[in-house]
Amino acid sequence: MNVSNALTPMQMIGGICVIARRELAAYFDSSIAYVYTIAFVVLANSIFMNEFFLTGTVDMTGFFDMLPLLLVVFLPAVTMRLWAEERKSRTIELLLTLPIRPSQAVIGKFLSALGLFALFLIGSLPIVIMLMSLGSPDLGLIASGYFGAVLFGAMFLAFGMFLSALSGDQIVAFVSSAILGFALVLTGDGRVVAVLDGLFPALSVGTILYEHVSVMPHYDAFVRGVVQLSSLVYFGMFTVLFLWLNAIVLERNRV
Repeated sequence: MNVSNALTPMQMIGGICVIARRELAAYFDSSIAYVYTIAFVVLANSIFMNEFFLTGTVDMTGFFDMLPLLLVVFLPAVTMRLWAEERKSRTIELLLTLPIRPSQAVIGKFLSALGLFALFLIGSLPIVIMLMSLGSPDLGLIASGYFGAVLFGAMFLAFGMFLSALSGDQIVAFVSSAILGFALVLTGDGRVVAVLDGLFPALSVGTILYEHVSVMPHYDAFVRGVVQLSSLVYFGMFTVLFLWLNAIVLERNRV
């Protein structure tokens, strides 16, 4: 069945919703949503509470600071199955024969993964309630931190989906996504920057990666309550880029 060259906005949204509902149902039917959410919430909240009792600071900066290292493990676990499992079970051929464009399938799967990630963050809201009951935390700073976390997660989900579409194997997709995620995070660590600059003093590799590649300067700005246009562009540009590349991979498989 051929799809017309031009889709109306309602047709576009309708196809995206079909895929998003399908993927969300798959998460909950296979218990993935429950297991991942519980594991993430318990681990993240436990780490924060341990630090909170040591410092006694009524803010969530510590939570947001440790979040990236957790997400570089949990988010690849979310995205590794999105396309690799479709290839393994050969349902991707059926999906690509439906009157749904690759871009709709990509956006639908992306929104379902983003919805699961939202559950991760919702699980941390008891921390906010606890802090409000103990003192007067800066709610604007907390909101900025959550906004940065959502942008961070969206970007990592986008490239995780792209690598899942490329690899066709869940383990390969997980490992490659985790490696890229750790690279983007660790190049924002001052110690790593210093080591890389020391290895290549003439090139200042560490500084270049920190300023132009690493996700951390942009994420840290949100954690500190600074919403910068450059950071919005960084997250938006890379998220859209990886989603677009994902659609191209699917389009080539469809031919």
